[in-house]
Amino acid sequence: MSGIIGKKLGMTSIFNEDGKNVPCTVIEAGPCVVTQVRTEEVDGYKAVQLGFGEAREKNTPNALKGHFKKAGTSPKSKLAEFKGFESEMTLGAEVLVDVFEEGEFVDVTGTSKGKGFQGVVKRHGFGGVGQATHGQHNRLRAPGSIGAASYPARVFKGMRMAGQMGNEKVKVLNLQILKVDTENNVLIVKGAIPGSNGSYVIVEK
Repeated sequence: MSGIIGKKLGMTSIFNEDGKNVPCTVIEAGPCVVTQVRTEEVDGYKAVQLGFGEAREKNTPNALKGHFKKAGTSPKSKLAEFKGFESEMTLGAEVLVDVFEEGEFVDVTGTSKGKGFQGVVKRHGFGGVGQATHGQHNRLRAPGSIGAASYPARVFKGMRMAGQMGNEKVKVLNLQILKVDTENNVLIVKGAIPGSNGSYVIVEK
């Protein structure tokens, strides 16, 4: 499906037609440049590669400089592929925010905020304190038992334990587009999307 690369600008709220205050996220969507068109004859599948955001030429590898030069554009900081684009795309063409319409629903993919190493209470929502009056020791936020004894004599895979939280790819489905600002290349979608302000996101129909 058609999509675009964008940047999360932040959250706000707007009033809808019924006078209800709706929380929403503002996304700078495009303009993106088609940097590669993949075909079944050459690549084995059909897709369109888009580039977004200006990158410093001195920090761009020579191989990528040639890649962008072939598309007739300056070096880009973010590249992403989209399969099943609704319209035929040519190398160097621009994709603007007008590929979306108000009222339709989109999926937004981004990298969630990193929270560092966290315990089971914050990471998985464990109860924590428990019944402190029934002989509880000083283990208030500990996970408790993580397995049986001599059988199976191991800890099962996937056990919810403390560890790195956040900083992973997250996709939020079916967010409604409240407004499309073609002059400023801005999308306003209902609700929250993953990532911190200024982070790149991918918006797909």
